[in-house]
Amino acid sequence: MKVHLIAIGGSAMHNLALALHDKGFLVTGSDDEIFEPSRSRLAGRGLLPEAIGWFPEKITSDLDAVILGMHARQDNPELLKAQALGLKIYSYPEYIFNQTKGKTRVVIGGSHGKTSTTAMILHVLHLLNIDCDYMVGAQLAGFDCMVKLSESAPIAILEGDEYLSSPIDRRPKFHLYGPDIAVITGIAWDHINVFPTFENYVDQFKIFTEKISPAGTLIYSVDDAEVQKVAASARQDIQKIGYTTFDHKVHDGVTYLATEEGEVAIQIFGNHNLQNLSAALLVCQKLGVEPSDFYKAITSFKGASKRLELVKKNDVSAVYKDFAHSPSKLKATTNALKEQYPDRRLVACMELHTFSSLNEDFLKEYDGAMAAADEAYVYFNPHTIEHKKLKQITPEQVQAAFGTENVRVFTSSTELFDLLQSKQWNKANLLMMTSGNFDGMDFSLLGEN
Repeated sequence: MKVHLIAIGGSAMHNLALALHDKGFLVTGSDDEIFEPSRSRLAGRGLLPEAIGWFPEKITSDLDAVILGMHARQDNPELLKAQALGLKIYSYPEYIFNQTKGKTRVVIGGSHGKTSTTAMILHVLHLLNIDCDYMVGAQLAGFDCMVKLSESAPIAILEGDEYLSSPIDRRPKFHLYGPDIAVITGIAWDHINVFPTFENYVDQFKIFTEKISPAGTLIYSVDDAEVQKVAASARQDIQKIGYTTFDHKVHDGVTYLATEEGEVAIQIFGNHNLQNLSAALLVCQKLGVEPSDFYKAITSFKGASKRLELVKKNDVSAVYKDFAHSPSKLKATTNALKEQYPDRRLVACMELHTFSSLNEDFLKEYDGAMAAADEAYVYFNPHTIEHKKLKQITPEQVQAAFGTENVRVFTSSTELFDLLQSKQWNKANLLMMTSGNFDGMDFSLLGEN
């Protein structure tokens, strides 16, 4: 099979390129920018394009498929050439579905928690030597590539993102996977540039349940009122299984699961992670895993990359980083760290970086999102707002939107970095939350200092 990836350098796209190469396909691709780690990983397989840019001459009639990444535009010259030649053009999720036909597909959807839940399932299946294909949006320990597509695996575990599939396919990605087992972890408005109202956003999850195969299964959070409504309105021919926060206790900074076989110490923490764990257990049981085997395997799970990931710690302080950026994620992550270390002061920092978070109409959704922190710092770069062609916001607007007196707003990452380094960290923890990087802030150096 000969496939060409337009926008091969993306986080998801380059993993797909690696997976198809490993499957024995002849893979080519193009992009107008490729950053690390995509660049090195593509180069390691001999897939890095010889030159940066778009080259219509790469699009030839003998290609079996062209896969279009979200980073490309509708007027991309390679896309136009593929359309002119009448080639089959797939979006990323459409091609994943094409490659997993005939398998039992598990799709984990939700506004938050889907990456961690997917990661837990994969960790357990991997340790139990249960063969599966997969696609997940974060790097996991023990996995070289975050996409696997094989001929032999009977199962496919897929993280179901609700964002658009491609520039020419405006359907949410998770509408294309056709799950046999579907999970909805939670619903909290996001991606307002695509889903302009909360009602419109919720409708995408209703459509997701309609895509579940006949006699399939919906596993859903009963702790989320919106998810409960979606589950109640879902088709009656599917099995519906609700879950809640796994019963547990915290002692000396360690979380213990209360299982039928006794207490089980785990390395992750926070109510949101214990809800994700409940969902992962139910999925694994549907796939034939015994609960006792699940508990043994989950004890070594340290979390997905950038999901409450420990940067550095000593006896009196710890530094964590997290991908959290939406209001619900900020609240869950901040609460988790405060509850895990109730005797330590919590300094929480977040970066407004996404289209939604920098939109003045959406800012009000952040009301109370960092209330659990003893000190809360919010950073945004005015140049990022300009780049996204949004109306400028002010520190005063941001301060008012968060609605709590513990919040202080910065527009200089250097000033924030210097402030954090100047503080005393005895019996205090630091939490850094962003889908960006605070304009290149070195978290490892910060943690070391």
